[in-house]
Amino acid sequence: MTSSTLQAGAMPSSAASDAALEKRTYAKVFWRLVPFLMLCYVVAYLDRVNVGFAKLQMGQDLGFSETVFGLGAGIFFLGYFLFEVPSNLLLNRVGARIWIARIMITWGLLSACFMFVKTPTSFYILRFLLGVAEAGFYPGVILYLTHWYPAHRRARIIAVFMSAIPVAGIFGNPLSGWIMDSFHGVSSMSGWQWMFLIEAVPAVLVGVMVLVYLDNGIAQARWLSAEEKALLQREVARDAAHGAKGPHSVAGVFRDARIWWMAFIYFAFVMGQYALTFWLPTLVKATGVQGNLNIGLLSAIPFVCAIVAMNLFGRSADRRQERRWHLIVPALMGAIGFTVAASYTQNTVVSLAFLSLAAAGVLTCAPLFWSLPTAFLTGTAAAAGIAAINSVGNLAGFVSPYLIGYLKDLTGSTQIGMYVLAGALVLGAIGVWLTPKQLVNR
Repeated sequence: MTSSTLQAGAMPSSAASDAALEKRTYAKVFWRLVPFLMLCYVVAYLDRVNVGFAKLQMGQDLGFSETVFGLGAGIFFLGYFLFEVPSNLLLNRVGARIWIARIMITWGLLSACFMFVKTPTSFYILRFLLGVAEAGFYPGVILYLTHWYPAHRRARIIAVFMSAIPVAGIFGNPLSGWIMDSFHGVSSMSGWQWMFLIEAVPAVLVGVMVLVYLDNGIAQARWLSAEEKALLQREVARDAAHGAKGPHSVAGVFRDARIWWMAFIYFAFVMGQYALTFWLPTLVKATGVQGNLNIGLLSAIPFVCAIVAMNLFGRSADRRQERRWHLIVPALMGAIGFTVAASYTQNTVVSLAFLSLAAAGVLTCAPLFWSLPTAFLTGTAAAAGIAAINSVGNLAGFVSPYLIGYLKDLTGSTQIGMYVLAGALVLGAIGVWLTPKQLVNR
């Protein structure tokens, strides 16, 4: 047997060994990081949007109008907007472990303070401070994942991570309804006060866990072998080299028109996302459903549909390395869902079916969107760019609840507001379609 024959026979074995190492390494990274980060985001999202459930009692107890509630729900995002970029730059400087722990502990303490709200002013102040406290968490995690995963793996991973949003809805909505019904009147406190207090505790506890559990990066991961670390660092370095076509400084980020184009697209998608999460209990109740627990259970159904859609689209986008149509289709699903649900607000079955379609669409848009900017952002520019896009896009979290509340007070119905949301999603889909495929498809 010749040496060339031996070499030819050895090559498939070597390739198989490399493939096995890669599969084993990424499986280890996934199970170490993603479930824990999902837990963090479930807690974060629950504390961010449980005000939508509190509204069912809070509005009556405190005499808040729909406009007051919508403004209070949305003002969170003004604090979030102002401190998003500085927070993400600090995370990039001091490390994810310390900064994510700080974020979670401070927002948990502030969330508990909502039990003391008596006036619109105190409601607004606490919502603003909650936004300041949480600023940097979500873009920080997106940035953190780019330190572990190359672009061609990110859509699926971010989709799994962002499944935390529907998971928070599936478990959080019934839990919030149960707490409000079961604890109402205990120790002379309303159910919504108990809900804020009880649901704040996990944020503080998980924040302490972050300090013990989370590693700042590949080099600090003692649970990886030297061979596994080398593979991950090689993959990320190769991906960073490809990202050289993006800006290389914080100043360059703000001069790059692509950043603002991404922010416009994300703004359109976030309009639908937060309208759904803040107003879903109210929309379900408006169909004639009685009882906070029943409202919570039915409100969980759209989020179940969203989990399935998010992960199917995420896997398909990575497998095909195609990003644009995997965003356009769910955006249009969301637009159709809001439009039909708005037309059948008195029919529980039809409204819930199309709210489920809307949830599947708008919640799928969020994780898949981030495969666009992270395809051309790396390093410090990625920290600033992701935060800038997220902060501007999340201003929709201010506009959307306030707009729906204002239009509901004005017209007595959420119908017009839902049509506006559908239009925003269509604009977002057009924005994705106009994005050059060469920039993002990898």
